[in-house]
Amino acid sequence: MPPPADIVKVAIEWPGAFPRLMEIDQKKPLTSIIKEVCDGWSLGNHENYALQNADSTNFYITEKNRNDIKNGSILRLTSSPAQKAQQLHEKIQSSSMDLKLEALKDLANASRDVTFAQEFINLDGLSLLTQMVESGTDFGDLLSFTLTAFVELMDHGIVSWDTFSLAFIKKIASYVNKSAMDTAVLQRSLAILESMVLNSQDLYQKVAQEITIGQLIPHLQGTDQDIQTYTIAVINALFLKAPEEKRQFDEENVNILDCPLTEMAHILAQKQLRNIILSNVIRSTRPINDEMAHQLYVLQVLTFNLLEDRMMTKMDPQDQAQRDIIFELRRIAFDVECEPNNSGSIEKRKSMYTRDYKKLGFINHVNPAVDFTQIPPGMLALDNMLYFAKHHQDAYIRIVLENSSREDKHECPFGRSSIELTKMLCEILKVGELPSENCHDFHPMFFTHDRAFEEFFCICIQLLNKTWKEMRATSEDFNKVMQVVREQVMRALTLKPNSLDQFKTRLQNLSYTEILKIRQSERMNQEDFQSRPILELREKIQPEIMELIKQQRLNRLCEGTCFRKISSRRRQDKFWYCRLSPNHKVLHYGDLEESPQGEVPHDSLQDKLPVADIKAVVTGKDCPHMKEKGALKQNKEVQELAFSVLYESDEYLNFIAPDKHEYCVWTDGLNALLGKEMTSEFTKSDLDVLLSMEMKLRLLDLENIQIPEAPPPIPKEPSNYDFVYDCN
Repeated sequence: MPPPADIVKVAIEWPGAFPRLMEIDQKKPLTSIIKEVCDGWSLGNHENYALQNADSTNFYITEKNRNDIKNGSILRLTSSPAQKAQQLHEKIQSSSMDLKLEALKDLANASRDVTFAQEFINLDGLSLLTQMVESGTDFGDLLSFTLTAFVELMDHGIVSWDTFSLAFIKKIASYVNKSAMDTAVLQRSLAILESMVLNSQDLYQKVAQEITIGQLIPHLQGTDQDIQTYTIAVINALFLKAPEEKRQFDEENVNILDCPLTEMAHILAQKQLRNIILSNVIRSTRPINDEMAHQLYVLQVLTFNLLEDRMMTKMDPQDQAQRDIIFELRRIAFDVECEPNNSGSIEKRKSMYTRDYKKLGFINHVNPAVDFTQIPPGMLALDNMLYFAKHHQDAYIRIVLENSSREDKHECPFGRSSIELTKMLCEILKVGELPSENCHDFHPMFFTHDRAFEEFFCICIQLLNKTWKEMRATSEDFNKVMQVVREQVMRALTLKPNSLDQFKTRLQNLSYTEILKIRQSERMNQEDFQSRPILELREKIQPEIMELIKQQRLNRLCEGTCFRKISSRRRQDKFWYCRLSPNHKVLHYGDLEESPQGEVPHDSLQDKLPVADIKAVVTGKDCPHMKEKGALKQNKEVQELAFSVLYESDEYLNFIAPDKHEYCVWTDGLNALLGKEMTSEFTKSDLDVLLSMEMKLRLLDLENIQIPEAPPPIPKEPSNYDFVYDCN
């Protein structure tokens, strides 16, 4: 007969004694269970004791989390959170340096537990830690553990960041501004500054006054990638929180080394900072880890988001300064000077302007300013056109004159093309959207030029003109040409070129003919035979293929996945792992100290969830952790990777997948475990590929074509290369 569901069998440890095996009744109050354990070891004052997990976390058992205790768990009897907090509060004020260091080390570890953190904060422990930092008497490990404890305590969101003094901020900033500082102290200091900026607008102002670019640059020039990552994270945080009006400044008249970050406009446009990131981070001999890749992606997004204002600004047809830009485009293209007002009749000048504006490819030949009233791309398109005309003048003149000499139906309209291309590039780079929490998709080539977006446009507008000629397009084919150009650009970006020149080379290899070949190849691979016998055969073998996909999904769940924990602060080195047991009956999960190399064994994952207890799987905005207030709720991309497992009454196990593929694998696998249909886009794609492959193999078999069991051997490399091929 199975034991009652409310009874859990556990082992309980006590220092200096043999562990005890106990059955815990989950219906009993936790205080009664602790009293029973204390009585077994003849310990009085049971209110001074508590139970905690005997694993790497050492988290306390409370009424809120006691249901997480599973059969076979190992617990430890220890001092209660209140008593331990009191003891550490006293010890960190000790005059003995050794005792103080040990207490701070213990505090940094214990502060990860929210139960302990609440008790320590109730003793005004945070104020004590800030006073210790402000005093400036501690250095090295003492200071490092003090800052670590502070970061862990604040990470729980119990106390507002607005409560800290200017003296504390100045002291933390001073650790960042020093040229030689202990690595651990510098890491914690940068993390604290980042959290201050992200969580408080008032603290943002104070931090921004204490930190300058010149003081951050040495940390980027070092060899420690963690320090570089934290440094870029601080730059991103300050940049993200800067008011719009503070993001602009005169680039030519400012000294970057003395420039407060609040007055920075184009972070990457600052040649010195951009070159340092490029040479010391992106082109470093060390591989870029996920966290650094994410911070570079965030910096890339925030930099391109500076274009949003121009992208969403309509041109004012009555604004003479804006109209002068169009006159400048005409002057450069046709080598004409603006005629004085008294030269010729008004009608003659109007006719001449109209003719030239038509050659420039504007939709409105009479008043081309109207073309730039569409948002997006607004004035950004005109900015790009002027940049191209001034910095790539020969290419600009060639494109305009070349098209103006063609027949009307075959000319590639430069003005209309530039406007649509700018809009398309903004869509590809997601200009105006907030950075995703889970994305690492940065492009090295955008860090290689002061005006990366403009240069990106210049390459693509020349590509568009080339593709137009290759397609022998007419004005009716405009949208088709834009679709081909989008595909060319997307395919070239997927290869992650290291420079704009490399990007240009990749585009040259992706001619319209090559795109047609790729499309034809993809169509052949996805070919679907429509004859009735073929459709009947597909229908017959589809369940077999679906079962194969199901087994693959379950096998992937058995291998497990490492997930990141995302907090109100930036996610930093917090991981947890989840995997399915080989018999498909239990989900094993638990926290990790660092990202694992390979699979994590079941016995090192302390928590279990029986598959039989799972009630449902919910995804996206229906997940509990997506309904909570905070930045995650606003982030569409994070919502698309979120899913939760509902078990018991209202308990959830919450996930945020590292990418779309893992999301589909896990949601498919969990649905398969529950006997539900697998509906992800990856399942449909896999089904199509496997069905197509199986159909082709069966058709080959019908033709009596023998398919070998083993692949043919790879030809050996010739020993002698001294030969000539006779073309005749």
